[in-house]
Amino acid sequence: MLRRIEMRFLRPYLQEELKSVKMKSQIKFQIGKSGVTEGVIQSLNNAFRTRKTVRISLLQSSGRDRTKMKEIANELGDKLAGNFKHTIVGFTIIMKKTGARKPENKR
Repeated sequence: MLRRIEMRFLRPYLQEELKSVKMKSQIKFQIGKSGVTEGVIQSLNNAFRTRKTVRISLLQSSGRDRTKMKEIANELGDKLAGNFKHTIVGFTIIMKKTGARKPENKR
C-alpha cells in the first residue's frame, strides 16, 4: 500500500526509471543498527564513481521508522561528495547521482 502511494506522486518517467532501476540494480547496500558510518560513506562514494544509481536497504535493527528513514536519506545526501536525489520506496532508499551540466563549447 505504501509503495503505491509514493509511486503515485512521482512523474510517469520517474516511475518507469525507478522500476527499471529496482530490477537492474545489483549495487545494494544495507544499513543496520550502527547507522550511517564512515565505512558506509566511503563504500557509497566508491560505488558512485562507477554507478549512477544505488539501492540502500534499511535492516530491521536500524529501526524502520519513516521519519528515521528520511533523516538517514538526508544525512547520506549531505555527507556524500556530489549532488544526489533520493527516493524512498518501502524500506529501500534509491539514491541517484545528479551531476552539474557540463559547460558547452562556445566556438
